[in-house]
Amino acid sequence: MALLAAVPKLRAFAISLCGRSDRADDLVQETLVKAWANLASFEPGSNMTAWLYTILRNEFYSEFRKRRREVADTDGQYSAKLASHPAQEGHMAFLDFRDALNKLADDHREALILVGASGLSYEEAARICQCAVGTMKSRVNRARTRLAELLTTPGQLRVGPDTTWDAAVDQFWQGSGSAASDSA
Repeated sequence: MALLAAVPKLRAFAISLCGRSDRADDLVQETLVKAWANLASFEPGSNMTAWLYTILRNEFYSEFRKRRREVADTDGQYSAKLASHPAQEGHMAFLDFRDALNKLADDHREALILVGASGLSYEEAARICQCAVGTMKSRVNRARTRLAELLTTPGQLRVGPDTTWDAAVDQFWQGSGSAASDSA
């Protein structure tokens, strides 16, 4: 078969393109696989070797373009920087946070959402709820305290920053401005 007879010529051509015999062997193999898969598109009577050279050349330049965009990372330094923490832990922490928020008394949850999540001042939140500013501060303080109790496992010792917990809480408080940091 003409396909197998062309292998030595293909290998020589591949070596001339890439300069490495191991890489040339891979190119020849890829060429033969693609040629075999597309044998129906070969026109009988035309030059089989030229057709195979074209496939090999196209494969070489396609891989060359692809590799040009890749970064050599033999020691894993770059890939280590791209690592991310699993998203499900943060999601689960946020679900726990949302459940704890729903367990708060209605007036405390309302105060906490107005001041903490919406970023309203105590005065603005008090006007909306039609109560005194001191009452609003008290509700927010009690809500924060109760929320912390609900989210802390009994006997749990928090040694260092819990980034999952902090991320869930930050997601809730995001955009709260200085109103969320005011103490009651």
